[in-house]
Amino acid sequence: MRSAVRSARAYAASAARIARRGDLSLLGREERLVFVVGSPRSGTSFTGAALGAQPGFVDLDEVTPLKAALPRLAGLPTEQAARELRAILERVRTLGLARGLRGVEQTPETSFVLEAALRAYPEARAVHVMRDGRDVVCSLLERGWLSAARTGADDARNRYGAHARFWVEPDRQEEFERASEVRRAAWAWRRYVTAAAVAPSRTTALRYEALVESPHAEADRVAAELGSDPAPLRQAFGAAHGSSRGRWQRDLTREQLAEVESEAGAELAELGYE
Repeated sequence: MRSAVRSARAYAASAARIARRGDLSLLGREERLVFVVGSPRSGTSFTGAALGAQPGFVDLDEVTPLKAALPRLAGLPTEQAARELRAILERVRTLGLARGLRGVEQTPETSFVLEAALRAYPEARAVHVMRDGRDVVCSLLERGWLSAARTGADDARNRYGAHARFWVEPDRQEEFERASEVRRAAWAWRRYVTAAAVAPSRTTALRYEALVESPHAEADRVAAELGSDPAPLRQAFGAAHGSSRGRWQRDLTREQLAEVESEAGAELAELGYE
């Protein structure tokens, strides 16, 4: 009973957050959702909010019931995960009166079920936000989500701390929990960016660095791939700032940088972050 009450509250909270954004409609059913994926602290929240602010779109934010279900969905066959993921999102969209708008879902962990998400919505697209993993490590260290000393949990009751998450390779879970916080942060970045690259033909890649350097050009490119008006997105992307770009050069020690490169150096090089 207690679990059912928590679930109902989570759906209600997500739906209320959507409904407060206004300009919603029950007319029609919009199937062209957008899934913003990528590592936490890469700019997914900014991108999701910017896309969701466009006319005809709605920012679903991080849908709490989906966020809570993702560790379990990631272990299911793709077809089953797709059915369950769609059922969750459709409940929230219906309660929030948002089925007629293009929902923008921005939970980073959706990266690990992206194939299922795109199977659930055949007309959907993903936007994969990428950022220099070394800067992501700095931001994750600042947040302390992977710290052995961190207690508590997020809104989906996922615990903070040094324990192995569902996305850690099964044969390396003990290693993850013994690792330094720096290595765990690099590990997270590597796993998320790798997972989010599963469907390139239906994914728009967006680099955080390009976004802050050329917001209008990136807005035009992303809008063209999503089939939307670039003007509102130009305005939204124009609010991006790059003050934290390259912070790893001043924030990480030589020893910490060596750990990052040991864990994720191949992926950094592959993405051009050298």
